[in-house]
Amino acid sequence: MLGDLGSSLSSSSLFPPVPIIPSYLYNLDESADAVRNNSLLHQQDPAGSFRSIVSLYDNSVKQSGFNSTTRSADPVPPTPAGSELLQNSSDCPRFSKKLLNENVKVGMLFASKATVQLLTNPFIGPLTNRIGYQLPIFAGFCIMFLSTIMFAFSSSYALLFLARSLQGVGSSCSSVAGMGMLASVYTDDEERGHAIGIALGGLALGVLVGPPFGSVMYDFVGKTAPFLILAFLALFDGALQLFVLQPTKVLISTQSSYPFIFIPGAICFGNMAIAMMEPTLPIWMMETMCARKWQLGVAFLPASISYLIGTNIFGTLAHKMGRWLCALIGMVVVGFSVLCVPFAKDIYGLILPNFGVGFAIGMVDSSMMPIMGYLVDLRHVSVYGSVYAIADVAFCMGFALGPSIGGSIAESIGFSWLMTIIGIVDIFFAPLCLFLRNPPGQEEKIENILLYISIQRLLPY
Repeated sequence: MLGDLGSSLSSSSLFPPVPIIPSYLYNLDESADAVRNNSLLHQQDPAGSFRSIVSLYDNSVKQSGFNSTTRSADPVPPTPAGSELLQNSSDCPRFSKKLLNENVKVGMLFASKATVQLLTNPFIGPLTNRIGYQLPIFAGFCIMFLSTIMFAFSSSYALLFLARSLQGVGSSCSSVAGMGMLASVYTDDEERGHAIGIALGGLALGVLVGPPFGSVMYDFVGKTAPFLILAFLALFDGALQLFVLQPTKVLISTQSSYPFIFIPGAICFGNMAIAMMEPTLPIWMMETMCARKWQLGVAFLPASISYLIGTNIFGTLAHKMGRWLCALIGMVVVGFSVLCVPFAKDIYGLILPNFGVGFAIGMVDSSMMPIMGYLVDLRHVSVYGSVYAIADVAFCMGFALGPSIGGSIAESIGFSWLMTIIGIVDIFFAPLCLFLRNPPGQEEKIENILLYISIQRLLPY
């Protein structure tokens, strides 16, 4: 129960920036350009009396004033093209090179979290094997609290980048230690799959609440309020862990805990699809659908709901139908769903493709996470920190490469081609899950040992 609450609160802190950041950075850039253009306007026409009113509430700039000259033939200076967009009362930004460039900035900012998490995971895994899982979980929530506070009060790209990077450290501590603790508590394979499905459901609940909560609050209240609320919830969860969890130590494993390479591959490429959509889909909606701020987060709602459904259903069902088959079907569904996203003409057209993306990723995650713990039980000492660090590295690879590469591809050849590329990659990766059909187990190793003993008895000395 505590792990489910922790997962939901952690992901709730990670996903509200998804709809907020693209619009916020675009407004910051437009405000800076408008102020710069107004300064040039004053230098060119000192006789005119113009003022720029900067609203810190929604980061907009408005021009007001009049021409103080008495010559009727002296016209009011024309408004620069850069400020024309801000004077338009419509919420729909017109297509421009600047809006297209936001893909790269937003993609790099989102990728910073996963990149830092990718670099941190190799240290967190062995650390949990030495000091236990409880202290890293608590440290992770403390770091998440600090980064959320930074998001609330940051007003520059550099500070937002730093806050997002800190989230990577906190998320690494929480996710690796949390999954390892679940695997160590639930030793039965079927029970472990069910427990991990519930934990991923907690993650899905945070994903479900995060983007709509962030976009609606940002549209009607402002940027600071949603992050302050999330910081308070993170503080509450950290205090709850301080009283409930008791630090323990575990035995150190001296054996390798590296699973099959196709398991991290499925996790990586499956999640890379939604990772590429996070920075690029809101900007594409602003360009093509004239989407309001609150719609930028609500667009991810079908994916979040279906991910919650998928993880809870297939956490148990995948054990019965075969986890390899569950992952294979999930990768195919992810690919075809992503291919359908660019055909949407409005926000309602995104419901079915996004629902398919979330449901399929839930199938992949809920089947691959338990099988990694299962392989550790059969082949190595049952210490799970390192193996779930590998799983989290795969997850972070998707969320590090996805936004950074996706933003550049969307800028160069367009959002539609970006979705086509990742969709085809997922579909072609799916058959590789066949290699996970019959993983070697402890029983197979025992049979080999008995066969070797029998042969030795038959051989003459």
